[in-house]
Formats: sequence, structure tokens, C-alpha cells
Amino acid sequence: MFEARLFEDMLPLSGQIQRASDSAKGAVSRLTGLEAPAMADEEKTFADLQARVAKTLAYVESVPASAFDGAETREVVVPAGTFTLQFTGLDYLLEFVIPNFQFHVVTAYDILRHKGVPLGKRDFLGIGPERLKAA
Repeated sequence: MFEARLFEDMLPLSGQIQRASDSAKGAVSRLTGLEAPAMADEEKTFADLQARVAKTLAYVESVPASAFDGAETREVVVPAGTFTLQFTGLDYLLEFVIPNFQFHVVTAYDILRHKGVPLGKRDFLGIGPERLKAA
């Protein structure tokens, strides 16, 4: 399942999780000017991918909110092959980061569902039993 993909020209499950991680830590780095931890995309097991997600979350959570002061107007330049994309911080977040992150997370979820993993919408949204109340 680690190398499962929805279509031959798409990244496998491992690549989808790696790109979601890169998107999150890259956004924090570009919006704050802080250096993101390097991750070599060498995960070979689900435990490795879980460790990568944990490391990404730890980095994101370690950045103080004050580091984002003025980020909405900061110039953000993203290399994209033979050209670059240029944004203000707010446009970068809304037009590039969020859609890109969501694409890779949804694709990972879809691969897992396609392979029979019993996940549902509540799993994707992170809605646990503590949030469910009887009508």
C-alpha cells in the first residue's frame, strides 16, 4: 500500500504524505523567514511516515504566532521548474498553500480508501467521539 497510487502519473501514498509535509513546513518557512527542517523523502515504512508527520507538526507548533507578524504582505517567491511564482504572503497562503496541502492530503485519503482502509469523512475531518452529541 505504501507505493499505491490512484493513477500511474501520480505520486504514491508515500509521496502524497511527503508533499503534504513539505507544503506545511515550506509555508511556515516562507511566511516567517525561519528555516524549515530538511527531510530527505527516504521513508520506507508507515512508521517512518508517521514520524515525518510528527516532525512536521512539531516544527509548525514550535513557531510562535509573532513570527507571522506582517506575513500577509511579505513577498513570497516559489521556484517552479524553469520559472518562479510570486505572491504576497496572503495570496501565497490562500491560492497556493491551502489548495496544494489539501490536494495531497485528500489524495492520500483517497488512496487509503481505494485500498480498503476503513476511513470515513469524520476521520478525514478529525472529528472524534468527544465532539459527537446526540440530537
